[in-house]
Amino acid sequence: MEVRDQRGRQRAGVVSGFTAYVLWGLFPLYWGFLEPASPTEVLAARVVFSLVSLAVLVTVVRQWPAVRAVLADRRRLGILSLAAAIVSVNWGVFIWAVANGHVVDASLGYFINPLVSIALGVVVLRERLRPLQWLAVGIAAAAVGYATVSAGRPPWIALILACSFGLYGLAKKLAGVDAVPSLTVEMIVLTPVAGAYLAWLWAQGSLVLGAEGPAHALLMVGAGPVTALPLLFFGFAAHRVPLTVLGPLQYVAPTLQLIIGVLVLDEPMSPERWLAFVGVWVALAVFTADALRAARGRGLDPAADGL
Repeated sequence: MEVRDQRGRQRAGVVSGFTAYVLWGLFPLYWGFLEPASPTEVLAARVVFSLVSLAVLVTVVRQWPAVRAVLADRRRLGILSLAAAIVSVNWGVFIWAVANGHVVDASLGYFINPLVSIALGVVVLRERLRPLQWLAVGIAAAAVGYATVSAGRPPWIALILACSFGLYGLAKKLAGVDAVPSLTVEMIVLTPVAGAYLAWLWAQGSLVLGAEGPAHALLMVGAGPVTALPLLFFGFAAHRVPLTVLGPLQYVAPTLQLIIGVLVLDEPMSPERWLAFVGVWVALAVFTADALRAARGRGLDPAADGL
């Protein structure tokens, strides 16, 4: 009976984790519906309405004491304030990329992200890499280098998204705060600036929120729960399945973004671009296989291996 319950929990966790990454993968479609709002207005609305959604969620799960504890802790508040600034860059660039036809570049950034996290672990946390991890980083670097040479310029959107999200993850690791209280504090930090920007747009008569009809206004407000919902699914999954199972699911989101960019939004994919993606995918396969092998062999928490 206990084994059956455990399997049921894990099955529910896998479904929940898969749902979270599918929702993140569908983000390009959602942000596209928010036009003609500018990327900066969409970002500001996302921050404000995320805080509203998270306030409801924190109330339901009774985590206000955890939020207040972080706000009273100067060190953790400082780190999460930095994380908030970093994630605002990540969100802003992603929204801009969707609005300007660069969804494929954005997906490349999230494919690269796990390897950027490895590099940050080596540089900042002085972690040591195994030979296959070095190989994965080298292959990914070669793929990015090839993309740079073939396009005549670095893939800036992908690199900014990968590096900003990698730095965001590092900041969250250093802060050591659970996901929901952490994101709530980050939105508390950002909301005064975002709210002031929306107020300025309103005073200038250029605020799109509320000017394009009730359906568009509802979608703008929905940016908040759309941000919080995948986090809730992911948190549910993280407590029920091993990270060796959950980790590889992270590639569902950029895969869906790539499919949307190519098949739905008709973004161009040259042979050189495909080769760069293949290089990154090979690097990820090496990285994932090595992390899974090491975790099983040592019986350690796979989170230590970057999954």
